[in-house]
Amino acid sequence: MQTNMGRLLQALFFFMLITTLIAGCYYDNEALLYPSNTADCSKVSGTFTNVKSIVSGKCATAGCHNAAGAAGNTVLETYDQIRSAATRINQRAIVEKTMPPAAPLSATDIAVLKCWISSGTPNN
Repeated sequence: MQTNMGRLLQALFFFMLITTLIAGCYYDNEALLYPSNTADCSKVSGTFTNVKSIVSGKCATAGCHNAAGAAGNTVLETYDQIRSAATRINQRAIVEKTMPPAAPLSATDIAVLKCWISSGTPNN
């Protein structure tokens, strides 16, 4: 009887140990959980003119987010289109860095977008 009880306690101990180890291991991406907004907007020209230049050259291209291609049914050619997609642009291009798909934006481009979005997406 005691050997069965000992084995039961040993099995319970190992079960609890493994459960604790598994629950303690996770692979959250710190940058996604706690995105930093380290762009110094006093030194970055976060104007729509600069945003439009970035979007036109890297997003609103053939097969992507222009009127002819409209990937994901998202066209990014006018101020209103870009402004209405600002939250999604922030998430995909700045936080996740999954857009554009060929390569992430440069730190300078990201700073321009961050400053434009944080200033309320003005049409300037």
